[in-house]
Amino acid sequence: MSDFDYDLFVIGGGSGGVRAARVAAGEAGAKVALAEEDRYGGTCVIRGCVPKKLMVFASEYGTVAEDAKGYGWDIEAGSFDWGNFQQRLNAELDRLEGIYRNLLKNSGVTSYDARAKVKDAHTVELSTGETITAKHILIATGGRPVRPEIPNAELGLVSDDIFHLETLPKSVLIVGGGYIACEFACILNGLGVEVTQYYRGAQVLRGFDEQARGLIAESMIENGVQLHCGTDIVEMRRATAEDLEGKAATGVSMGASMQEMLADHSGGKPGEGPIFVKGTNGDVKVYDQVFFATGRAPNTDDMGLEGAGVKLGRKGEIVVDEYSATEVPSIYAIGDVTDRVNLTPVAIREGMAFVETVFKDNPTKVDHELIPSAVFTQPEFGTIGLSEEEAAEQEPIEVYATSFRPMQTAFAGRPDRVMMKLVVSKETRKVLGCHIVAPNAGEMIQLAGIAVKMGATKEDFDRTVAVHPTMAEEMVTMRNPVRSA
Repeated sequence: MSDFDYDLFVIGGGSGGVRAARVAAGEAGAKVALAEEDRYGGTCVIRGCVPKKLMVFASEYGTVAEDAKGYGWDIEAGSFDWGNFQQRLNAELDRLEGIYRNLLKNSGVTSYDARAKVKDAHTVELSTGETITAKHILIATGGRPVRPEIPNAELGLVSDDIFHLETLPKSVLIVGGGYIACEFACILNGLGVEVTQYYRGAQVLRGFDEQARGLIAESMIENGVQLHCGTDIVEMRRATAEDLEGKAATGVSMGASMQEMLADHSGGKPGEGPIFVKGTNGDVKVYDQVFFATGRAPNTDDMGLEGAGVKLGRKGEIVVDEYSATEVPSIYAIGDVTDRVNLTPVAIREGMAFVETVFKDNPTKVDHELIPSAVFTQPEFGTIGLSEEEAAEQEPIEVYATSFRPMQTAFAGRPDRVMMKLVVSKETRKVLGCHIVAPNAGEMIQLAGIAVKMGATKEDFDRTVAVHPTMAEEMVTMRNPVRSA
């Protein structure tokens, strides 16, 4: 008989934690429990990938009527009903959360709807007052969005708040230049919101391929996003009647009188009332909402980790080895809380590798190399491997690239451009990086990623017959390099 209540106790009900818990219980026969203080499904299902992608879909319908006319259809554009969409969105998230709960239940995992803290190497303490012991503890608590350290930052929204807005703002300032900021700039712009974006860097999507990020920025501006790079907030505060009466009121929804608006929204909660912002570029404006997409932090606060001997990194992330083990032999961590590769499929793989290592006597390292990913801007960006800049620093390369107007939107009279790019090693001929900026680039990069992961050469791509007429055929028809480095 075990000296512990459970063989495994998982803290966190997101994708990684749930997968590890149910596989350990269902396949390895372990006695498993899991604690989640919020909704099951974690960031991805409840307040990230899934609702965001549904919003992406919603935002893309705005141009359908106009495009259809180019193809001979007589369709009138309608208006977007945020309330109707939000109701359907919430129903879908409820459905998905139910699936996650049932997966755990059907695998024999005991669930605790409570916050869990680590008391020592084999003990967790729940917010209900219960103390539970386990032979192994797996921490999968994910991350959270953070606001910048500026005065009145609490007035602004973060990504968790977007899905709970009662009404869609007429104007919004998005602060940040990463993938979350750019995705929501495109989403909200597509839903009819007047979008301004501030980013203090020289170009959005830092760390990605330069040519790709340049094309995406151009497309965002062309589609109506007022993008200001090299710009940050100088002053931010709740708007006054004087602000609303002046020139700064441009873009603010004024459904109520100024007096009523200011009376109703005199508090300091995010999302309540117009916000005055002054930028380093000299712009002075009042916005319905300010949305911060300026970074995320691991959820390790007040969890008793350091007291139990678990080492934390500079950003609060749990430090683990290649097997997801901490310095405490019985405690492991996976997913965003470790701040390695913060992607849901990676967290799931880490959870599976953990089960193989700990419960199946098959030590398994997690492969974090050549992971395909997508940024759901408009157009989308799919990428795997090294950017042109990264590859050029590493070895001599050839670059094969093309940019063109795709048939579907060109026929409808839209100026949209797409880009296909392969970064190739001169010595080995292997494709070191593949970058696609195009509608459905996420779908394309998933398949291209298989070839790149397998070590395909440029000649392997060349030997592949094109599927015509498609955008993706350009990936196998680029015969001559456009430059070398």
